[in-house]
Amino acid sequence: MRGRIAAIVMAALLLLYIVFVFQYALRLLTIDLLVARVMGVALIVLPLVGAWALGAELLFGIRTERLTKLLEAEGGLPVETASISPSGRVDRAAADAEFPRYQAEVEAEPESWRAWFRLGLAYDASGDRRRARWATRQAISWSRRRG
Repeated sequence: MRGRIAAIVMAALLLLYIVFVFQYALRLLTIDLLVARVMGVALIVLPLVGAWALGAELLFGIRTERLTKLLEAEGGLPVETASISPSGRVDRAAADAEFPRYQAEVEAEPESWRAWFRLGLAYDASGDRRRARWATRQAISWSRRRG
């Protein structure tokens, strides 16, 4: 829940930033200097790229949450058998030991969004966020193809 609240706060702050920057960009566009106009255009384009990136991340989060709920309802979420430190983090060595199981599951069923999602969770538990996101994106893609 805290993650969702943080995402909403960040989205609201970005929206506020875009409004202010857009107003400033319009002022720069009215100045009769090439440098000011170029800066005005940049101040319109760059926040739009930021808004697009934020939208993509929010959509990723929503889709990931949906897959989590589906897999949880089916009883298909992996059971955490790795030891957890007092800080609440999964022991990486224990998570790494469980990783081959999920990798083999994907190799056996490469079109299964469930297998890809569990692999993403295993990558995440191992601390490899980049691959976790990649595997989760694969899961989202396969889930959308299957309906």
